[in-house]
Amino acid sequence: MLASVLRSVASAAQWQVRSLHRTSTALSDKLFVHRNTPENNPDTPFEFTKENLKLAQTIIGNYPKGHETAAVIPLLDLAQRQHGWVPISVMHAVADMLKMPRMRVYEVATFYTMFNREPVGKYHIQICTTSPCMLGGVGSDVILEAVKNKLGIKVGQTTKDNMFTLSEVECLGACVNAPMVAINDNYYEDLTVKDMDDILNELKAGKTPKPGPRSGQDWRFASEPKGGLTSLKEPPTGPGFGVRKDL
Repeated sequence: MLASVLRSVASAAQWQVRSLHRTSTALSDKLFVHRNTPENNPDTPFEFTKENLKLAQTIIGNYPKGHETAAVIPLLDLAQRQHGWVPISVMHAVADMLKMPRMRVYEVATFYTMFNREPVGKYHIQICTTSPCMLGGVGSDVILEAVKNKLGIKVGQTTKDNMFTLSEVECLGACVNAPMVAINDNYYEDLTVKDMDDILNELKAGKTPKPGPRSGQDWRFASEPKGGLTSLKEPPTGPGFGVRKDL
């Protein structure tokens, strides 16, 4: 009798079970959890230079009293420009300066990809490989291969002389000038393989290549159409145009 009841309950429960589906696990090449390493640990030396300490105080002074923690992003950026990247000791220094919990600084530094939590080369090449750059001009795939072949490194690697680091990133907001790369603070757009090769050669020679559009669109000034303007060809009509004269 008991066995029969149990079988009935089990059979009814079987019909109540719903299948659970989930998407495939998305993997990242960066850990959000910190792991101490010889070059990245709380004892990694860092302190602002006198000049940057003065600049940091100026930055903090831009925010209302009681809201100084809003300066966390510009201070992390300032520290990264001085140190080259953002080890955990830098995060601690910024947290202590702003008198905020260190965890709050960790949250910011791990959220924004502008902060490099691992050492990078002198020139950080960030190539966009999203749809517009993949399809625009010669395509980002060709440019990426050109960089890899020229420098002898893969995405996520740094050259042995610590001059170049190659990263693959999401949209950098220059879609109409695709394909493009960001190298440190400069954008290089409308790229061809020769353009990319020339840029790398100039950087190797210690020069700063002129940022902006390149030969892929005949060295246009900004983002204007290659064949010339298609709108706004006439002078503006001025105030009052189209307004009733009795008003």
